[in-house]
Amino acid sequence: MEKEVSTTVKIRFNDCDPIGHLNNVKYLDYMFNAREDHVEMFYGFTYEEYTKRTGCTWIAIQNEIAYLKEVRYNTQVVISSKTIDVQDRTAKVEILMKSLDEKTIHAVLWVTVIYFNVQTRKSDIHPEDVKEIFHKFYIDLEQKDFQSRVKFLRAQNTKDL
Repeated sequence: MEKEVSTTVKIRFNDCDPIGHLNNVKYLDYMFNAREDHVEMFYGFTYEEYTKRTGCTWIAIQNEIAYLKEVRYNTQVVISSKTIDVQDRTAKVEILMKSLDEKTIHAVLWVTVIYFNVQTRKSDIHPEDVKEIFHKFYIDLEQKDFQSRVKFLRAQNTKDL
């Protein structure tokens, strides 16, 4: 089973700045939309369905993003995601935007989420079945902090030049 899941998307003209580069805030839109698709396609549920069924959801409490190489309009990119940390109440996901051949990393996003009970309006402990799902897609990165990961990915990009 593949632990890092991905989808391919096309960068749209209206999401780009006047010189044809993807607008910085739009990276987040593409990456979060891809992650939502990944959860539905590979994890087997939608956030809406999960919240209705359990009364709980995940809320982003921290985003860290680095823009490594510009993306131009009409470019197709691969967006992948994987779980890189699972705790009792939180989880961390890495989302990468890559070139179609996956040799260039355009951006890296780390999202920390907290498991949240909608009824009590407080964080809650992840149920065991959720932890099991997250661990199916868990990858233990060698780089444990965001800046080290960015440095590693930048080096990977220059290695392929």
